[in-house]
Amino acid sequence: MSFFNTMNIAATGLTAQRLRMDIIAENIANVNTTRTADGGPYRRKTVIFEEIRDNDPFSMVFGSIFGGRDNIPAPQGMGVRVHSIREDSSPGLLSFDPTHPDADEYGYVRLPNVNIVEEMVNMISASRSYEANITAMQNARTLTQRTLEIGQGR
Repeated sequence: MSFFNTMNIAATGLTAQRLRMDIIAENIANVNTTRTADGGPYRRKTVIFEEIRDNDPFSMVFGSIFGGRDNIPAPQGMGVRVHSIREDSSPGLLSFDPTHPDADEYGYVRLPNVNIVEEMVNMISASRSYEANITAMQNARTLTQRTLEIGQGR
């Protein structure tokens, strides 16, 4: 794996985790939103990731059929990307507040299905993943610098 592949993979992780943190921040910001443009309460969103894979070249398929398993290089991932952003379909809580403008005829208000504690845990997880990708980039840079120093005879 080359230096640039390492940096590209870490960069895709940074981009994906940044979007995840943006979605989590949106969920937290809408924890009390009882009416959206669709008319109902805000629905919690989640980010679904998928691996970016290079298409298996013909030589790998050909080698697997005719060349035996020992000659086949292991396919390498190319990073991660956001597959989709999905709304959580679980129902929100009901709160009794007959004075609320969004209360139904029985005085209940449907609240968003956002759990602030869960969102904070997800935010910490996304932040740690972001930091891990930055560390991977820094380590790759340091390793490359040291390799160049060895080549220069320092």
